[in-house]
This record gives sequence, structure tokens and C-alpha cells, in this order.
Amino acid sequence: MVSPVISLRDVTKSYGQGSARTPVLRGVSLDIAPGELVALVGQSGSGKSTLLNIVGGLDKADSGEIKVLDHDYGKTAERELARLRNTSIGFVFQAFNLLDHLTCLGNVILPAAFAAGGKDAPARGREALDRVGLSAYADRRPSELSGGQKQRVAIARALFGRPKLLLCDEPTGNLDSATGHEVIEFFQKINKDDGVTLVIVTHERRVSNIAQRVVAMRDGNIVEGAGTDVHTAGTGDDLGGPA
Repeated sequence: MVSPVISLRDVTKSYGQGSARTPVLRGVSLDIAPGELVALVGQSGSGKSTLLNIVGGLDKADSGEIKVLDHDYGKTAERELARLRNTSIGFVFQAFNLLDHLTCLGNVILPAAFAAGGKDAPARGREALDRVGLSAYADRRPSELSGGQKQRVAIARALFGRPKLLLCDEPTGNLDSATGHEVIEFFQKINKDDGVTLVIVTHERRVSNIAQRVVAMRDGNIVEGAGTDVHTAGTGDDLGGPA
């Protein structure tokens, strides 16, 4: 039996202290199989972005079992988690998170600055830019790009390490409809052609409609689509804002 790429059991997370402590995740359990394209939906405050950050090792859970790419987070040293993020997990965010003082190529190959053996980084970076249709923009600065082009540079950076898992938080949130559609089509392509597992936090039906599975969250719980054998469809044009 193939191991899940993501396996969560009874994951909890709260923020704040004392009487102001607020539960965000209330015992979440979830499995995501290799090669799945999963949309994570829910209203603002449902916990979906927090869950994504915990899966990516950007935030820590209070309790529960988290296994990602056969790494048990509870037994994995921080240095190994950093290596996992740098080599096997890609991140795409709504805000692009590009550095204006670097060229597009410089932004794409930035992960190589934190890893050994990066001599081929420029060639790999140009390959990644070519994959998103921006090979001619390698020497431009982010300030010279449109919103859609910035997001494609961010996607190229996420693909630079040839990840097995891509985590996306509202990746079309700052894009117009036509540009967002192009980004969505690209996600479908890398999922189909490369077998990359994608988890996309979204509130847009156009994203959830391409997913093989929609996982719905409410008040820190998964209320629909938790099992890998479940396939659901989007239920509205607005599925809730960022959480």
C-alpha cells in the first residue's frame, strides 16, 4: 500500500494565552495520497491556512501526529525539516513574496542559497522560468512585471527544487480572472505531467472545480472530504476567505 504524502491525526493548534487562547484547529485528521490535487476550502477563520502552514513545517501544532513525505514531524530535527522544505516542498502564496532587489532569475534560484551543491542553480532556474513561460524575463525585476507574471515567477521558484508536494495559499487571490485561469491550468499541468501533489487553499470555485477532491473546513474541523476515497465538488462561487 502506498503511503500518503500527508497524514494528519488529531492535530490541534491554538493562539494566544490564558483566557484569550483561541483554538484554530480542533483535532484535524486528514490523508492526502501521492499525485492528488486537493482544494482546501472554508470561511475566514476556519483554520485552512494554519493547517497548510503546519503541513509545510512553517508553523508547529500543539498536539497530534503529522507525517509528510514519510517524515514524522514529531521526531524530525529542525535542520532536517528545513532541508525537506528546501528540497521536497514548494510554496506559492497570494502575496508572491518576491524580492524587488533581485532579478526574476535571482528570485527563482534563491532556495539554492540555503542548500549545498547549487552550482547548476542558474541553469535550473532558467529551466523553471521556461516552464512557466517567462524565460525571456530572467533579467527583469519584479517591479517590471504584471501580477500574473509575478505569480508565475513565484511558481517557478516553488518548482526550482523539483518538489514532490506543492502547497498553495490563495494563489489566484490577487489575479484577474483571465490570468487566474492561466495559473490554474498550469497547476493542472504539473499535477498531471509531473505527478506533483498539490494542496490549494482557496475560496474560489474556479480553483475547487479542478480539484480531484475538495476538503471543507469549518471552525477548525474538517467537515467534508477528509478521506482519500472521497470526491466532492465546489458548492458555490464564494467558498470563504483566507483563514
